[in-house]
Amino acid sequence: MPRGHAVYPAEFRRQIVELFRAGRSAGELAREFEPSEQTIRNWIVQAERDVGERKDGLPSAEREELQKLRRENRQFRIEREILSKAAAWFARETDTIPRGSTGS
Repeated sequence: MPRGHAVYPAEFRRQIVELFRAGRSAGELAREFEPSEQTIRNWIVQAERDVGERKDGLPSAEREELQKLRRENRQFRIEREILSKAAAWFARETDTIPRGSTGS
């Protein structure tokens, strides 16, 4: 689902962070390149987390894993709901209640 903002390639973000570390300011980089100054500052903070310089958030690898697990969890909830409804439908159709069912 589009979020309304550009997604910049990882290599581009890495190069902007390197330019910042080489002495360029975030404002200067924002004027020269497309991302906003705040976006560049966010990339710098995340790069610091990734190398262990900051402890106020998750490194990128852990953020990606968390997002993946949340997507999987959401999918499992949907599938569980579908299976629950299917089991209830089959129980009504056969006039039986499946073994181990608590009715919920």
